[in-house]
Amino acid sequence: MGIAFPMVLVLSLLLYTNGISKSLAARPPVVNIGSILQLNSTTGGVAAIAINAALEDINSDPTVLNGTTLKVETKDTNCFDGFLGMVQALQFMETDVIAIVGPQCSAIAHIISYVANELRVPLMSFASDATLSSIQFPFFVRTAPSDLYQMAAVAAVVDYNHWKIVTAIYVDDDYGRNGIAALDDALTAKRCKISYKIGFPANAKKSELINLLVSVSYMESRVIILHTGGEPGLKLFSMANRLNMMGNGYVWIATDWLSAYLDANSSAPAETISGMQGVLTLRPHIPNSKMKSNLISKWSRQSQKYNHSDLRVNTYGFYVYDSVWTVARALDAFFDDGGSISFSNDSRLRDATGGTLHLEAMSIFDKGRKLLEKIRKVNFTGPSGHVQFDASGDLIHPAYEIINVIGNGMRTIGFWSNYSGLLSTVPPEALYSKPPNTSLANQQLYDVIWPGETAQRPRGWVFPSNAKELKIGIPNRFSFREFVTKDNVTGSMKGYCIDVFTQALALLPYPVTYKFVPFGSGTENPHYDKLIEMVESNVSMNCFFLFLHIPSYRTDQGYLILQELDGAVGDIAVTMKRTVNADFTQPFIETGLVILAPVKRHITTSWAFLQPFTLEMWCVTGLFFLVVGVVVWVLEHRINDEFRGSPRQQMITIFWFSFSTLFFAHRENTMSTLGRGVLIIWLFVVLIIQSSYTASLTSILTVQQLDTSIKGIDDLKNSDAPVGFQVGSFAQDYMVNELNISRSRLRALGSPKEYAKALELGPKKGGVMAIVDERPYVELFLSTYCKIAVAGSDFTSRGWGFAFPRDSPLQVDLSTAILSLSENGELQRIHDKWLKTGECAADESEMINSNQLRLESFWGLFLICGVACVISLLIYFGIMLRKYMRHEPKKSLRRFISFVDDKEPPKNRKKRSMSLPASSTATAPMTALDVERPARPVRNGSVIDIEG
Repeated sequence: MGIAFPMVLVLSLLLYTNGISKSLAARPPVVNIGSILQLNSTTGGVAAIAINAALEDINSDPTVLNGTTLKVETKDTNCFDGFLGMVQALQFMETDVIAIVGPQCSAIAHIISYVANELRVPLMSFASDATLSSIQFPFFVRTAPSDLYQMAAVAAVVDYNHWKIVTAIYVDDDYGRNGIAALDDALTAKRCKISYKIGFPANAKKSELINLLVSVSYMESRVIILHTGGEPGLKLFSMANRLNMMGNGYVWIATDWLSAYLDANSSAPAETISGMQGVLTLRPHIPNSKMKSNLISKWSRQSQKYNHSDLRVNTYGFYVYDSVWTVARALDAFFDDGGSISFSNDSRLRDATGGTLHLEAMSIFDKGRKLLEKIRKVNFTGPSGHVQFDASGDLIHPAYEIINVIGNGMRTIGFWSNYSGLLSTVPPEALYSKPPNTSLANQQLYDVIWPGETAQRPRGWVFPSNAKELKIGIPNRFSFREFVTKDNVTGSMKGYCIDVFTQALALLPYPVTYKFVPFGSGTENPHYDKLIEMVESNVSMNCFFLFLHIPSYRTDQGYLILQELDGAVGDIAVTMKRTVNADFTQPFIETGLVILAPVKRHITTSWAFLQPFTLEMWCVTGLFFLVVGVVVWVLEHRINDEFRGSPRQQMITIFWFSFSTLFFAHRENTMSTLGRGVLIIWLFVVLIIQSSYTASLTSILTVQQLDTSIKGIDDLKNSDAPVGFQVGSFAQDYMVNELNISRSRLRALGSPKEYAKALELGPKKGGVMAIVDERPYVELFLSTYCKIAVAGSDFTSRGWGFAFPRDSPLQVDLSTAILSLSENGELQRIHDKWLKTGECAADESEMINSNQLRLESFWGLFLICGVACVISLLIYFGIMLRKYMRHEPKKSLRRFISFVDDKEPPKNRKKRSMSLPASSTATAPMTALDVERPARPVRNGSVIDIEG
């Protein structure tokens, strides 16, 4: 006894030097956890019921904690008063607890996360703020889906409905601001954007909310994302309904706060529900299960027991219930691994004298890191579904239900899952066993009843009531005024392009206020690239209609400078360079660059019969006549007396036979199979060549021909002569950058008269060899000037469109309207009104090409014939070599050539005669030709063809 007391005293002194220690047994009878909630809120009340329900189930389950009782100490905090709420939370941290469930508020969660890191207490929070990360706060454990996933689901809904701009309304705190930041990122990934966002304080007055909604109604976007809490969100919906902002044309998408409120509040006023008809909201997806049904069935008893009888379970109830079970299972594993619960004071914490925050009372959970490790490794299935954390500390497989508020309740129209990132009508858990299908074509949602009780999807935007009229830039042309010009008398703009634009606007389902702003002085054609530059590409969709317009000024040339335009209408070619700065509508006319060149009448000469073929064609054709004659002579020479004789006679035979095939008048018979095959192929080639020659010569002699000195684009590139282009056209840059034509060769021309004069003078007298311009201008030009024609074919394929700022909704609607004009024939009628050409254009605008037949057109035929000749010769010489090797004992090249040149000796003439049919020998009289022609040798009673 005397020895024990000093030892205890020494041990106490050692412990005191390291701080006051509070130590419990390894498996204590009671373990405390904490919860920080706002109990007078819907989410806080549901969470309190779920925590107590979980504790009852855990403490009554003998398989968990092995007799240790889990208790909770709850701290009621004020989320709306951030400062007071943080003070209350800090005071609660003086309590020794091994884990904390909550808080539900983002602001308090941020502060408590710092404290939890220091005290090593795992924070089981269901706050959805995306900026709360386990990287910054290692002891922060998120037990509900993050707003990162919720905003990705919202962006998927926006993109699925082809909306490009949205308005965001949010409560101006950490939860609201960070959520909208996540939404902005998610929309950007879908090539959408927030055109207008506005925040408000949680305790905003009614007048402030009304002003907010009025400002939103002035914006062009009618897709409104509402990210707030239950109480302020319901106020906004009620006021929006009074301002007629819940009717046709509007789209309201509320985040999961709305579904959480409606699920939990069974006694929601009918007026509240009726004022939200057509609203879309999201709900974290909880798979149906027996455990989920059991918790729902006993929820009523639990809510009455804890004085929240008016609250039903919502998704947060399931997540909080499983959060407590996560702590219990992790604690059980913690004890099984030899863990013990002990707390020690942090000597760094000191409190100022007289302060109410006793910081020295805050204790560090010594084995907190070990418990955190066990929490992150839990893997079980609860009412909320599969509970498991990924490497980033989030629950695996986050998913959301897309819900439509309709009638007295809500209807699920589809699901979004992070597993595939797509919208689907199939529950997400059915997809986890399959590879993710990320094809956007597979997205699907059920039909939605939108605000105004309509099933027709809203367009998503309108022209705001306070918008200024659109400023549409119009090129004030000097030439080709049929396309667009300014009336000098009335000052109005008119022309083909103007009519197309006004007719397309007439098809839009909404009015558009605009005014035309002439671009250019009218004394010369303006530069269209400068016009496009004035249509700002970096202006947000909000500023698209609400410009801070910079005053415009005019230079001596009449160009507008420092003038922002809302669009450009005219004969504007769609080029790659221009699409960088602006979006273009569907082309309303097809264009392409063509070459204009002077034409001359082609006078037929005495040598016209040579014109159907090019020189190369004549040479190759003549060569093949000789080649085929030689090949047939080789194949027939040994067995056919008609191909034998003196060298002179044989040369004559070759030439005669070759060229007589042109008229199918050859009299020499071919006896070998190989010779006949070559001849048949050659006669087919001759038939095609003869027919083509006859047709071409007939055209040359009977049809008046027009010709140009230029046949196509290659002639322009290979020449050094000047080339003309229209002032302001993109043809100049195209020829320099794409065709590598020197800029010094280019001549700017401003009118049709200048075109005609430059072509008439020609390059030697100060004119140009050709003009490169777009086909609509060329067709109009050729209707007056008939001594000029198009040389070659179009070498670009483009169109004219109207230019608008990037992502302009007007560009999409006008494209649809232009397609409608094309389908109903109105576009053609406008074309005929302004651009109808005379007979001259019909005659002269035909593309001028040489009528000569070129070798390229017959190359395949010559190739087939040549291959047949080569193969026949190879077979022939192969047979001859085999016979030579068999019959000649002495081998030499000279003897082989002599063998091939020798005539095949006649054999068994009598047998040949006997082998003929009786009718042939009896009825066919012998002619002089038969007497002169030797009999063909026979073997075994059948006639043998000696092939080569």
